[in-house]
Amino acid sequence: MIEKTRFAPSPNGWLHLGHAYSAIFASDTAKELGGHFLLRIEDIDIGRCRPEYEQTIYEDLAWLGLTWEMPVRRQSEHFADYEAALKRLRNMGLAYPCFATRKEISDAIEASGISHARWPADPDGAPIYPGLYKDLSLSELNHLMWEGRTYAWRLDMKKALAMAETKAGGPITFLEENGGPRGQKGRLPIDPMLFGDVIIARKDVPTSYHLAVTVDDALQNVTVVTRGQDLFPATYIHRLLQVLLDLPEPRYRHHGLIRDKNGRRLSKSAKDMGLRELRMTGHTPADIRRLIGLMP
Repeated sequence: MIEKTRFAPSPNGWLHLGHAYSAIFASDTAKELGGHFLLRIEDIDIGRCRPEYEQTIYEDLAWLGLTWEMPVRRQSEHFADYEAALKRLRNMGLAYPCFATRKEISDAIEASGISHARWPADPDGAPIYPGLYKDLSLSELNHLMWEGRTYAWRLDMKKALAMAETKAGGPITFLEENGGPRGQKGRLPIDPMLFGDVIIARKDVPTSYHLAVTVDDALQNVTVVTRGQDLFPATYIHRLLQVLLDLPEPRYRHHGLIRDKNGRRLSKSAKDMGLRELRMTGHTPADIRRLIGLMP
C-alpha cells in the first residue's frame, strides 16, 4: 500500500505560521512513511476564494522547500463528485432540505425559553439546530422550493448514526496515531450527535467542508489524514460519512496548534502575519521552522 498524506488549504487569505506547521507536518509524515504528499485546494467557497491567494499558496509552500504530487486537486472543479455523494445520502433518506435562516434559528432558540448562552452548541461553537423545517410534508416542501427559497441540506444525524452502526455492526471508531486535544490515542469512538443535524450541502453549492473532504480523501487514496487538533471533532462526522458511503477508512494524526504569546491560535480572520510577508521581509525557511518549533 502506498501511504499518502495531504495538506488542504482554502485560498481565502494568506497562509500563516499555523499553515506552515500543518503543511510541514503532513510532508514530514509522508517522508516518515515512505509515501506521497498531496496538495489540495479547498475552494468550494467561491465567494471568498481568490486566484491571488491560491497562487501565493504554491509560492509559499515551494519557498518552504515542499514538493507535492501533480496535478493539484481543486475542489471547485469536482462538484459532480460531491453531488453524487449527496444524492446517495438523499436516496438513503438521510438528508433533508432546511430553509431556516440564521434569524429564524435564533428566534426559535429564544422562543424555547432557553437562553442563547445555555442552548447547546456544537464543537465549533454554533448552536445545535432546533429542528425547524425538518418534518415538512411533500406539499410544503414543494411550495417552498417553488418559491425559490434558499436552503441547506442537513444530515438527519440520529437516523444516519443508527444506519451507520447497523452497517458497521456496532459502534464506529477511528484510529488516532498522534493525539487528540486531551492526548487521546488509539481506537477512539465517534460522537457525531455533538453536531446535531449538520449541514452537508447548500442549494447553490452541492457540498460542505465535511462532505467534500470525505469524498476527496477517498478519491485521492489518502491513507493518513493530518490536520490540527481544532478539527479533531470533525473526524466524528467524516467517519460517519465514510461508513454510510462505503468509503475506505484512513488513519488520523491530529497535531497541536501554533498560538501567539497570549495563547490564541493563529487565524486568517485575525490577519495574523502571513508567510508571504515573512518571506518578503527577509525570513528564511529555517527561520520559519524555528518559529513553529520544528528546529532548535
